[in-house]
Amino acid sequence: MADCVSKVELTVSCTDLLDKDVGSKSDPLCVLLQSSGKDSWTELARTERMKNSSSPSFSQRLRVDYHFESVQNLKLGVYDIDNKSSDLGDDDYLGGVELTLGQIVASKTLTRPLQLKKGKPAGKGSITITAEEIKDNRAIQLEFEAKNLDKKDTFGKSDPFLEFFKQGDDGKWQLVHRTEVVKNNLSPTWKKFSVPLQTFCSSDLDRLLKVDCSDYDSDGTHDLIGSFTTKVSELQKAGSGSPVTFDCIHPEKQKKKKSYKNSGAVTVKSCKMLTQYSFLNYVMGGCQINFTVGIDFTGSNGDPRSPNSLHYMSPEGLNQYLSALWSVGHVVQDYDTDKLFPAFGFGAKLPPDYQAANHEFALNFNPTNPYCKGIEGIIEAYRMVMPQLRLSGPTNFSPIINHVSSIAAQAAQSNTASQYFVLLILTDGEITDLDQTRDAIVRASQLPLSIIIVGVGPADFKAMELLDGDDGVLKSTVGEAVARDIVQFVPYRQFKDAPQASLAKSVLAEVPNQLVSYFKMRGLEPPKPATAAPKS
Repeated sequence: MADCVSKVELTVSCTDLLDKDVGSKSDPLCVLLQSSGKDSWTELARTERMKNSSSPSFSQRLRVDYHFESVQNLKLGVYDIDNKSSDLGDDDYLGGVELTLGQIVASKTLTRPLQLKKGKPAGKGSITITAEEIKDNRAIQLEFEAKNLDKKDTFGKSDPFLEFFKQGDDGKWQLVHRTEVVKNNLSPTWKKFSVPLQTFCSSDLDRLLKVDCSDYDSDGTHDLIGSFTTKVSELQKAGSGSPVTFDCIHPEKQKKKKSYKNSGAVTVKSCKMLTQYSFLNYVMGGCQINFTVGIDFTGSNGDPRSPNSLHYMSPEGLNQYLSALWSVGHVVQDYDTDKLFPAFGFGAKLPPDYQAANHEFALNFNPTNPYCKGIEGIIEAYRMVMPQLRLSGPTNFSPIINHVSSIAAQAAQSNTASQYFVLLILTDGEITDLDQTRDAIVRASQLPLSIIIVGVGPADFKAMELLDGDDGVLKSTVGEAVARDIVQFVPYRQFKDAPQASLAKSVLAEVPNQLVSYFKMRGLEPPKPATAAPKS
């Protein structure tokens, strides 16, 4: 889906800018830069220059592509422009701010003090940034039927289907939708379908559309029954309860026969405009994304004191578990206002008595309050408890999935799109309770939850790939299929030598669609921003 990349427009205003001009106020302009690694920044856009204003509201909006799965570091800089050159090097710097696009969209509007450099405020100057998604989120829902279509098959009737084309700017026809085939029927009714308006007619209700009705042949040589042209503004007349009917015309037949009327008639039974909400509609409406972590402390990881163990800490205090946690957590934390993350371990024996293995213990050893402050808090808790645990077994995933599911189920009872949960499981992949886990995932697919599994170490991860269900639909032990795809699995070794951000990109890319698919399945609209979380 090429139109999946959301574009965000930022509106900027400032108050109490420094006055750099003698005898008058500054002439400010704001520039937007995006980090392109280490200390390099690329300019994306700039506003107009405002004359003599210490509290400007810029009308020129700043556009940026939005990617949920990456941390997009931005810098906004305000300059006093006193010359005609576009180079900012010779203009006075009035202050700036560094933040992530995730922080802006999660707050929708945020105000920050301007700084001349880290730790040095630019007087009382402040900047306010408001984000808005640019997207036509309308979809068109249509239902068609036909009457008396020409018979194309020697034996039996035709097997008709419809294809819809929009006229491109170059005049060529582009296929935008194909219906299913209705077998052996000259007066078929096709199933209702919906297509994003942007795809269907480039959001232009008067753009020319062509509809072909053809007879399906399994060898791919489909025969044209007839065609007609129309536009959405015409189809919409069916929305007011009066069906719209088109003659299906076969150009060859029309040429040959003077008395030719049509090869059947196609009728629009219904036409409706729907709103298709996007991930950003939910986030900007105030939907919170709650992040939970589960870490595998089973014996198959190897003795943590041995350098061969997956839990062995390098002299820098790192290992694959922590690197994976940092990469994914770093992105998700921007969408969680309180930054308090419950973190659990499984498969270890705990002090003081080291009795049976525990399959869901609070990483900070505080079962009534398993929350860690930020990703740093989870890493700190991990380093604290690691020396006190005895790695054990078996490797059971279902207890932690069921635990987070029960919290998600409570949230789902509010019948609002206000909370969504992401569970990150870090494991060496030797799963024992595969059947119980399959059942837990099928139940969880009805809840506001996505599960990300990162496989650490050299195992073959066959079972994990089965849970991901990308190659086929995951079913429970009694044959019930998942309501929607909620598991994403990646082996860490594929990303071991890649930049840290690439693991997060891979595992988080599906979360926005999973969130939208859940709320769509429940028929829940985004919360109204008025009831959104308090602005920071």
